[in-house]
Amino acid sequence: MSPNAPDPVSVPPPPPSAGGPPQEERQWAMFAHLSALAGGLLTSAIGGWGFFLGPLVIWLMKKDSMPFVADQAKESLNFNITVSAIFLVLLVLSLVTLGIGFIITLPIMLIVGIAALVLIIMAAIKANDGIAYRYPFTIRLVK
Repeated sequence: MSPNAPDPVSVPPPPPSAGGPPQEERQWAMFAHLSALAGGLLTSAIGGWGFFLGPLVIWLMKKDSMPFVADQAKESLNFNITVSAIFLVLLVLSLVTLGIGFIITLPIMLIVGIAALVLIIMAAIKANDGIAYRYPFTIRLVK
């Protein structure tokens, strides 16, 4: 090693690329999407209605300091509110028909649940790559 060469330990990491958000923002954005799954699992004892809690908390914490995270957390929040509303409508429909509607609504719930799982995983991967993801069929209540 030459005496003029910088010490490899003290060399700072390269700055983030100008084209995308920094790594920390990308990770938080990924967590915003994945926290919906964690919220659903943690609240599974009460029906799993906590899908929107994780994205809500991350959005409230990071909305002023990390714009990419705020955007992705809002997108995840809106998607999970939409999915929760769909499940609520299907549940009410099943109860109103005195349980007979479960013949129709259970397969629909299964399809919606699998689709939501796939879309959440796709969104988390895209967010970790620094790409803003937009969920299809989402009612955007939080602006």
